[in-house]
Amino acid sequence: MTERDGVVATVAVSSFADLLSRPVEEIRRLVDDATDQDGSRADLEPCAPIDGRTEVWASGVTYHRSRTARMEESSDPDIYDRVYEAERPELFFKSAAWRVVVDGEPVAIRGDSTWDVPEPELAVIANRFGEIVGYGVCNDMSSRSLEGENPLYLPQAKVFAGACAVAATIRPAWEVDARDLAVRLSIERDGATAFAEETSTANLARTPEELVEWLFRAENFPDGVWLSTGTGIVPPDDFTLREGDVVTVTVDGVGTTTNPVATGRAAWTYLERR
Repeated sequence: MTERDGVVATVAVSSFADLLSRPVEEIRRLVDDATDQDGSRADLEPCAPIDGRTEVWASGVTYHRSRTARMEESSDPDIYDRVYEAERPELFFKSAAWRVVVDGEPVAIRGDSTWDVPEPELAVIANRFGEIVGYGVCNDMSSRSLEGENPLYLPQAKVFAGACAVAATIRPAWEVDARDLAVRLSIERDGATAFAEETSTANLARTPEELVEWLFRAENFPDGVWLSTGTGIVPPDDFTLREGDVVTVTVDGVGTTTNPVATGRAAWTYLERR
């Protein structure tokens, strides 16, 4: 699904992977032709707008605040300073399509981690040709304790059941200017706001186009790719998520995902049946 001025449009293709295998001009024509007669979502069940062989990748240390936080937590802080200043960005695999959760479904904290945070991010959706066709919302859940212990634990800190949540809609790239979008994070605990903060994509040290270009340099994405662009919001060092918290990530003009926090592998076995 795509969202246009509050109206949900379902594009006439066999899958999202099918859509992202097409050139941007064809995708634009399909989106422009798609309509939902009454603009209502009442009869629609949210599902993650990603399937097939489409993958989610992510970017690290793209905001100054993220660099500072990584340096503070790490046993080897200089590597984060160097990657922030380097020509080559930090890019890493985040999730296969079938593992992605959507608005309303639970996100995870690892049972063997002691310091866990959400990372609210603008996501770029690129087709198989490396053309940016849309923008989405991603919550890149992270174990700061594991990554801080040793940077080589990054895959375990970033890739686990319930670690990647996205909003249920994609905003077409030609309908939004991604250079200065407000990104908001709110965490509710026991009915009250435990943490809330806002940043802007204007603070990104690298453009979405630059990140996508690096990602496609040595990799093929026949069904397109989601690339989360990094976080500029980091809760204080004495804050960690708890089971039962509710995390809301919003990118103005793009979308929102709200997810309760759970732990343990069992909460995500339903993804295996998708």
